Amino acid sequence: MDWITIFKAQQTDFIARIKSGDLLHCEKEGQHSELTVISGERLKQLRDFCWDMAEKYRRTSTPIRDVFVNNLKGKLGEEVVKSRLGDFVTEVDYEKYSGGDGKVDFTLTSDSSIGIQVKARNGNLDTIKWSISQEEIDKNAVLVCILIQEEVSEAQSEYNLILAGFLPTNIIKSRRFKAFVGIEELFYPGALRGYLQSFISFDADEYIKLGDECREKEDYEEAVSYYNQALQIQVNNELAYLNRGLARYELGDKQGAIDDFTQAINIDPNYNYAYCCRGDVRSELGDKQGAIDDFTQAININPNYARAYCYRGNIRSELGDKHGAIDDFTQAINIDADYANAYFFRGNVRSELGDKQGAIDDYTQAINIDADYADAYYNRGNACFNLGDKQGAINDYKKAAEIYIQKGNETYYQAVMEQIEILQREFGIS
Repeated sequence: MDWITIFKAQQTDFIARIKSGDLLHCEKEGQHSELTVISGERLKQLRDFCWDMAEKYRRTSTPIRDVFVNNLKGKLGEEVVKSRLGDFVTEVDYEKYSGGDGKVDFTLTSDSSIGIQVKARNGNLDTIKWSISQEEIDKNAVLVCILIQEEVSEAQSEYNLILAGFLPTNIIKSRRFKAFVGIEELFYPGALRGYLQSFISFDADEYIKLGDECREKEDYEEAVSYYNQALQIQVNNELAYLNRGLARYELGDKQGAIDDFTQAINIDPNYNYAYCCRGDVRSELGDKQGAIDDFTQAININPNYARAYCYRGNIRSELGDKHGAIDDFTQAINIDADYANAYFFRGNVRSELGDKQGAIDDYTQAINIDADYADAYYNRGNACFNLGDKQGAINDYKKAAEIYIQKGNETYYQAVMEQIEILQREFGIS
């Protein structure tokens, strides 16, 4: 059985479910959904744009309402495709220009030569036809068809849009420079992304790069998908495992993250960063000794790994080994004199051991390195207060509060301001 037969069989089942109203509806953008609902502010923005286009570029022989409706149909269809394919394709074009869109609605983000033409129509499921011109066939790799279930008008408050299917343009036969296709001729839309991916001859590194870009945008589920594809190509790629672990961690799958970091280590036993990442997550899950073992192994591999010393110092402190923690923080500082966190954490331990002046010195050094280190200001304020410097404490608390509110941390800001008010009231300090 070839792939066309499979897609057509899926489409037959899909058409039956359209008629029964039993459709897959996923609201998360970038994921497949047979049904997309557009309403509210999103619809208002589309209507406003389409009226602007109708007013600016209408032909005198065509009623402005018809121009608006045609524009809105097109944009509704494009919004569906963008919602379902996400960053895999380029953005919806909202430029207000005449002359059309060049007969290409989207291209693949990774390959601008792969065009996608979108057609949106409303009508009876059994009789509706989508048309595509020969020029559009020539310029695009695929036709995507959208079925609008409502009558398109200015008054419509919601549209329930069905991703009706797609067709590769290389199998579309046109007559008199235009082709018409019905829903039964289309391929099931769930295969659209996979078909488009077949045009991309990526290697593992390119999928990892796409995954990294998704992580930067905090789209961690899509990042995991790209790392999965990288591992399908190259099963022993330690970087793909490491970065997938980082994405899984952000999704709350901490054990999955540990499993991925472990895989990266199995592939490269000297991957010190993977040990450090695994140690960090082990610590969060309560495995403090396992975390220390991982940070120690990272240090054995790279004795100048300041981050591993700092992380191990924190765990040692939590386990009560305060002097061992100070030794680790000091070693991190010896390696990297501008490591603000190492000064901050050493200051915390010094303060716990009663060395308030030593703590103040460390917090001050952290602030000298990072002038927006709110926690360092706050903790230095605590140390100043304990040494009897009430004015110094209030000054530091005020600075911490200022930074917290600038960074949008309302909870910390309110807590510090309450503390300042208490001190001012009790000691009469401004």
